[in-house]
Amino acid sequence: MTARILIIEDEALVAMELRFVLEDLGHEVIGTAADAATARNLVAENEVDLALVDIHLSDGPTGIGLGRELGQDRGVSVLFMTANPGMVRDGVAGTIGVLSKPTDERAVQTAVDYALRRRQGRPVEFAPPELQLFG
Repeated sequence: MTARILIIEDEALVAMELRFVLEDLGHEVIGTAADAATARNLVAENEVDLALVDIHLSDGPTGIGLGRELGQDRGVSVLFMTANPGMVRDGVAGTIGVLSKPTDERAVQTAVDYALRRRQGRPVEFAPPELQLFG
């Protein structure tokens, strides 16, 4: 199942590594954004299935609001990826869950697969252990 994925991450090396992992899995990375404005522009110009969103971006802790906006208003499936999972402990409306950083390739793959199966309405028996689900 190939998806169009947006990486919203201000650390260039992390974003590049995520891009490599996702492309190796056969997904199309439509872009990377280091701040909320760039992310909004990429979503406006492209069809996005899934966004991987860090909480702290180059314009501050804007990821939470951005994730809510993409999930609720734009129909994008959203997974947070952050070193600060406690910031979204109570969940964020319109989003799926949070993957703690640092993480590994297998955790990214299983979390992305889970999110995409949910998006397509396909059965998901359980979430990967590294993925903390909301609600």
